[in-house]
Amino acid sequence: MDYYDGFNHVSLTGSPMVRGVLKMRIGCVGAGVMGREIIRHLVTAGHDVAAFDLDPVALAAIEPRAVAVSDIADLAGSADVFFIVVATDSQTIDVVTQLVSVGLSDGAAIAVLATCHPDTMAPLAKAAKAAGIGFIDAPVCYGKKGAVDGNLLSLCGGDVAVVEQLKPAMMAYSRDVLHVGAIGSGQVAKACNNMMHWAACVANYEVLFMAKSHGINAQHMREILLQCPARNTTLERWDSTNFTWHEKDMDVALDLAQQSGITLPLFGQVDQLVKTLGPDKVKMLLYGNSASYLGQDLEEVAANLEK
Repeated sequence: MDYYDGFNHVSLTGSPMVRGVLKMRIGCVGAGVMGREIIRHLVTAGHDVAAFDLDPVALAAIEPRAVAVSDIADLAGSADVFFIVVATDSQTIDVVTQLVSVGLSDGAAIAVLATCHPDTMAPLAKAAKAAGIGFIDAPVCYGKKGAVDGNLLSLCGGDVAVVEQLKPAMMAYSRDVLHVGAIGSGQVAKACNNMMHWAACVANYEVLFMAKSHGINAQHMREILLQCPARNTTLERWDSTNFTWHEKDMDVALDLAQQSGITLPLFGQVDQLVKTLGPDKVKMLLYGNSASYLGQDLEEVAANLEK
């Protein structure tokens, strides 16, 4: 099997194989909800995994067969492939900058699994290339459940050769690894998915709110809709939607539209409406006696209609 050294394909002779897949030395930065599960799947697939997180509690909870290291410098010396699974753009920039500054082994590559603004990727890719390091953005879809099940979808932007180099490792936690386009394209694809997800959250809520206003149990209506052409994955997994990142996601989406000089009126409304929702409101809608939306309480609406 070959790997990519940032410029050329290089043959790996005598490298260990596990279940027909090249065994890699992988460093993961971020051991939170997503990172912890990704680490577990990488270890289970037979890779040598080292991990770093600023939170000692999170680091202590990783798969025991993975090695916890004390800092980025230690991680750099323990791996050839690096997966960045942090929460924000600023954390991503800090981690990648440190890895590039420390100096990595020949043929090393970095994949940013974190969801970031696409514009964050280009300068990081440029710095990595100057240091002879492969770099791709590879954000994932399907959230916590996908991470637990090892069934995420990896959306990749960057050199095809680097994607192919890292694909055997990414398949340890992915249902598929898709190459979208140039650097940043993976993040654009993730933004597109996020837009559809948050729009579906609003649409699902309004539809079930209307059904409940006509005396139909909202959870029963949800189960019916999941058998209809209008079904959507968000509705199917709605109980686990935490509404954690909607503001960040919609900010990125609307900024991308502004950069392109296009108007997206629907998503301007979604940006505002999704802020009024949350897991407690969804739970009340599905399983409670009443529900509210934009100042409308169904019990009050029903009482007013009876007057």
